[in-house]
Amino acid sequence: MQTLSIILVALLLSILINRVLKHFRIPTVIGYIATGIAVSLLFGLHRHEGDMLGHIAEFGIVFLMFMIGLEFSFKTLAAMWREVVLYGTLQLFITGLLLTLITHAAGIETKSAIIIAAALSLSSTAIVLKALQEKEHTHTPYGRSSVGILLFQDMAVIPILLMLTIFTSREQAMGKMLLAIVQDAVMVGVIMYLIGKYLLNPLLEWITRADSSEIFLATVLFLVIGSAQLAHLFGFSYSLGAFLAGMILSETRFKYQIEAKLISFRDLLMGLFFVTVGMQINLATIAAHPVAIVVTALGVMLLKFLVILGILYFFTRLRTAIKTALALSQIGEFALAIITLALSDGLLSEETAQILFGATVLSMVLSVFILTDIRRIADFLYPEPESLPAHTHSGMQNHIIVCGYGPMGRNVVKLLRASGVSYLILEHDIQAVALGQKRGEPIFFANAANTEILQHFDVAHAASVIVAVGNAHHLRLICEAFRALCDDVNLVIKAANRTEERMLEDLHVDHVVLQSEEMAKLLVKEALYCHL
Repeated sequence: MQTLSIILVALLLSILINRVLKHFRIPTVIGYIATGIAVSLLFGLHRHEGDMLGHIAEFGIVFLMFMIGLEFSFKTLAAMWREVVLYGTLQLFITGLLLTLITHAAGIETKSAIIIAAALSLSSTAIVLKALQEKEHTHTPYGRSSVGILLFQDMAVIPILLMLTIFTSREQAMGKMLLAIVQDAVMVGVIMYLIGKYLLNPLLEWITRADSSEIFLATVLFLVIGSAQLAHLFGFSYSLGAFLAGMILSETRFKYQIEAKLISFRDLLMGLFFVTVGMQINLATIAAHPVAIVVTALGVMLLKFLVILGILYFFTRLRTAIKTALALSQIGEFALAIITLALSDGLLSEETAQILFGATVLSMVLSVFILTDIRRIADFLYPEPESLPAHTHSGMQNHIIVCGYGPMGRNVVKLLRASGVSYLILEHDIQAVALGQKRGEPIFFANAANTEILQHFDVAHAASVIVAVGNAHHLRLICEAFRALCDDVNLVIKAANRTEERMLEDLHVDHVVLQSEEMAKLLVKEALYCHL
């Protein structure tokens, strides 16, 4: 009964706290951590009493790593080689090395110093990407550099977790242990590759033919949890299996649908994860070491700023280097996860972990305000005109988005192709997608009524959106999604009659073609032509 009370209070507090913090543009991560602290104080909980919630919350990291894998592919790496591999490697290695030396000099044992340095070297993917998207800075030079380094950091989490496993192993023969890890990693990789190559596409195509959102979601959940369990059976973290599964599925036509289905699960479980992190923060310990927390947070942020600035100084314009360094100066959410694991494995003392928790949260709060005023700060440090965005996400501008590839949609596409206009097609029926791909069309398996999916297709840069679907309810949902994402996008739709047209009046559709009236005009025109 107490567990239900804890959950109820946690939900209420998270709503109230995040609503207040939202007013100050502070991310929900901070609100969830504050909720955990409050719940711990109210119910007198200790870390070991939150183990059950912790096990559930761990799947927040699993879903996050799966989503990262879904966004990552070798094509992405090739297109952003310099930003991901070069900048990312240099940033993580130099920052990690310097932090290891500093931490070890402060009296921390070598293994613990390496883990602490690795954790503090990571930046916040959640905070930075959200800020870049809200400001539409993702495709500016500093946005590309930031995203590239974050992508490398996200991939580096897996080796860091493996390193943590090695450091906490009781095995004496380190060489044999490393060999066993490599063998198991190869085995997991081969199994998942074979499943991805020969089973996934047929399975997902068979599932989508059922035209059931619930069955598709259940299948995706099975794949995520199943891949996590497979990796765990071979001694690896759940996150590793989820990451590999995401990479494999990123090459399929179902990528956007899967991502849209899992975002809610990821956000909810990540929220729960940060609540459990907050439950582990000991306010008494933090109150006893406020100077250490502030010095750690500001020291790490300054060090990361200088390292990233120094690296990018040789490859980009100075203003781009400054803005990238400012954007990535904070300590990220994965640091909290790594510190939590290191604490539970005995690599860190309670006091050290609490100082690191406090420093991480403080850096994240400061980072929110830095990102909000990043242009003004950059102007103060180095005034210079802003660079134009490097390119749009899909590389398309003034293109037409066609929603639906049924009989009407195919005719629309035929006319667009003949006119030489750039276009892309969104279709929710897998058989129609297969037909379009067979004909060489730029068609994507995607639900156009889902705003999370639409964000991938440069709606803001589209010349027009043609909605070529027959279902009136689905038509309205699609129009609502486009209007929610971009209020000034040019919407062109077909309505069967005046009733359907009135259903869409509140959405301010730009052009409505009435099927009954247009058909009547054509019929009369043909009749008069024949008569004459």
